[in-house]
Amino acid sequence: MRILVTGSAGHLGEALMRTLPLEGHEPVGLDIKRSPFTQRVGSIVDRNFVRECVHSMDVVLHTASLHKPHVATHPHLDFVDANIKGTLNLLEEAAAAHIKAFVFTSTTSIFGRALTPAPGEPAAWITESVVPVPKNIYGITKLAAEQLCELFHRKYDLPCMILRTSRFFPEADDRNEIRVAHADANAKVNEFLYRRADIEDIVTAHMLAFQKAGSIGFGRYIVSATTPFSITDLTELHNNAPAVVKRYVPLYEGVYARLGWSMFPRIDRVYVNQKARLELGWRPRHDFVNILERLRAGEDYRSGLAQAVGSKGYHDHIFKQGPYPV
Repeated sequence: MRILVTGSAGHLGEALMRTLPLEGHEPVGLDIKRSPFTQRVGSIVDRNFVRECVHSMDVVLHTASLHKPHVATHPHLDFVDANIKGTLNLLEEAAAAHIKAFVFTSTTSIFGRALTPAPGEPAAWITESVVPVPKNIYGITKLAAEQLCELFHRKYDLPCMILRTSRFFPEADDRNEIRVAHADANAKVNEFLYRRADIEDIVTAHMLAFQKAGSIGFGRYIVSATTPFSITDLTELHNNAPAVVKRYVPLYEGVYARLGWSMFPRIDRVYVNQKARLELGWRPRHDFVNILERLRAGEDYRSGLAQAVGSKGYHDHIFKQGPYPV
């Protein structure tokens, strides 16, 4: 199939552009930035450009976006243009072209304040039924784009799939306390327990989403590594996360001791991917146990695809307070 990949110069866009040809597809990369994986250079805010790009495509994988790292550096209108107007342009042209599947890359950031438990409350158990409470313009515009996708499915019968992805970026954590207390790889491996996924698994979720869009019609899915935890662990996770991890994955203590790593003292939320596994048949390979086995064997915790794509950065310069201003 001919597949338009928006955001082809970014992390996920490049990963899709690398993978789709291996599965027999013909991807066309669209991005505002030039890259080895971008054939169409331009903005999704430009309706005529979008029309030219969508024409003759079978599928649209819409990963292009302004992200959370841009909140402090870009005006709100830029987010409205890129994340809402750009998505609307793509949806309108996809509906007009009778596209077989439209997959929108959303984010777990849309949950916003619903992710942070009140003092004394257990960790949050995050499924698709949790009502989003966005806390910044990024979350607001991504949620609005999701609602546009749902509207176009209802109004035009456009098969639309929404993937709410958890963290998969390789850049350093934006929280200074995490960067000070934990090595970068240590912090990221900890997150595979509850809020991170490897980009290889993110890609497979997108592949399944467009393949099943016709039969499902419309769906929203949390895409994150499979957690070992259950809903009964939430109080203890928020009070003593290492004890819970040791109970489920006793292997971790020895591996971490050898590496000089430590577990986070508490975990405040757990992303649940059960719906994606059940409805899409998604089988993420890179969970905490799998990664521990690789680390014990002296291997890199990242997939080969994650290593190949590497770090993109979100800005052209470095900020003294972290990878991006907060």
